[in-house]
Amino acid sequence: MNIRMAVKMAALIGMTVLAVSRQTADAKADTLVSAECGIAGISEILDSTSEKALKSAYDEVKRYIDSKSPYNNIGISKADSYVNIRKQPSTDSEIVGKLYRGSAAKILETLPGDWAKIESGDVVGYIATNYLAIGESAKDMVEKYATKYAKVVNTMTLRVREQPSTESRTLDLIPLGEEYVVVKEYDDWVEIVLATDEGTGNEFTGFISKDYAEIRVEFQYAISVEEELRRKRLQEEAERAEAERKRKLAQEEAERKEAARKAAEAAKASQSKSNSGSGSSSSSSSSSSSSSSSADKKRQEVVNYALKFVGNPYKWGGESLTKGADCSGFVQTIYKDFGYSIPRVSRDQAKSAGIKVSESDLKPGDLIFYANNKGVVNHVAMYIGNGKIVHAANRRQGIIVSNYKYRKIHSIRRIIK
Repeated sequence: MNIRMAVKMAALIGMTVLAVSRQTADAKADTLVSAECGIAGISEILDSTSEKALKSAYDEVKRYIDSKSPYNNIGISKADSYVNIRKQPSTDSEIVGKLYRGSAAKILETLPGDWAKIESGDVVGYIATNYLAIGESAKDMVEKYATKYAKVVNTMTLRVREQPSTESRTLDLIPLGEEYVVVKEYDDWVEIVLATDEGTGNEFTGFISKDYAEIRVEFQYAISVEEELRRKRLQEEAERAEAERKRKLAQEEAERKEAARKAAEAAKASQSKSNSGSGSSSSSSSSSSSSSSSADKKRQEVVNYALKFVGNPYKWGGESLTKGADCSGFVQTIYKDFGYSIPRVSRDQAKSAGIKVSESDLKPGDLIFYANNKGVVNHVAMYIGNGKIVHAANRRQGIIVSNYKYRKIHSIRRIIK
């Protein structure tokens, strides 16, 4: 097919669409009934039209179609990594932010010289348009890079099904108002992520009815120079906190060993002394209360430490609080940094870590476990108080804070007694 024929066909289709789109409903019906005659007539016109005129007609149709697109004023970065946002439309201008691949921007104005003025997040500036997918060309990138969330509405508790059918088995029960990452939308159902199954590393998903789901799309946006510096500072603070916690743990361990050595020496020395004298001793009635207060303080310290790593990535099999951890690796490392040893995987933690407690006795620092449809524990989170948990949720969200009843609870265990 030569260039003229390609342009001709595009213009033929485009002009037909344009003609129909500008008609009333009745006229559209008449046009569609006589579509064959209409297209034949347009074809005759095109045969006698220059390639330049055809191209002009095609461009008009494309502009019209793009103007009706919901992505008409949206641009998605198609840079390999990121593209700089400038203060002025020039590569010599000051950099005010970065638009990473897949991040979205609102097109405020298009300028001569292949520049566009954009707004993305808190950043307003200029970007070269060759780094942006705009209009309909942005649609595929939106599907790939934007994250969809399903929020539970119209019911206090919603069943998550194994398959998109009310006859299918219930996997879990989720609460009103909680949001979940969407894997895929169907006509009447939504597939959502409940967690990353720790045993396989695969996403543990289920289906909810659209009658009880409110869908929203969340884009990634530009990051300003100031915000980038802030995130870098927070990451460095988290790394310092981890290093300081490990240093303090080593110091506490050394002090315990020294105290044990001195106690052994004192015990040995006392054995050589006469026991003829008698003394009296008394126990404080407040010792139990003091111990409880100390435990509560330690639990809160653990929670505050865990929250420093919110926003860091999920990594199946990982144990790094800053570079990536899975759910059990996250809580195990947190407690390890305070001198507590618990099993590595969630199903073993649910069996033997600390002591089992009831939901009515839930305290900050307690571990909450969740299970798959077979009753096998596949996820763990740390309770932080006020009905919230912190956990390494999944690859899409990383370490986040959620409602502690975001899934049906399997069991709860306390590490700090």
